[in-house]
Amino acid sequence: MDQFQSYLPPFEGLLPKWLVLVSVISAANSAQAYVSEAYTAQLYNGRFADGRPHTNAHSSRLFGTWTFLSAVIRFTAAYNMTNPVAYNLAAATFGIALLHFVGEWLVFGSAQLKGRFVSPLIVASGSLAWLLTQREAYLAL
Repeated sequence: MDQFQSYLPPFEGLLPKWLVLVSVISAANSAQAYVSEAYTAQLYNGRFADGRPHTNAHSSRLFGTWTFLSAVIRFTAAYNMTNPVAYNLAAATFGIALLHFVGEWLVFGSAQLKGRFVSPLIVASGSLAWLLTQREAYLAL
């Protein structure tokens, strides 16, 4: 177990470890989005009036790329928690994700508040709040 822990970020608290976990899950979701558009269709679970999903193969790959970029930024921040640029970028990824998902739900109608769509809302809002409340502790401002 000690050998495994040596790979984790060298900072106190669970927030850096959480960022690593979310990054790994996001990278896996990215791969899934590239392999099949089914995952993205379940996430963006809204439908057009004729029953078609709002997603297609291109939008799925675009989502996968965007998610992987977020994963890289969050992973970098996890190992650089005292760097204000890395910390702020990680917080921004969650803020952007939250705005995106709320917009897709409430403005564009490409998602409904059910199923897989709920998880990114919880992760984005909870992680953003956590990063904002712990900012001073990690950045020693």
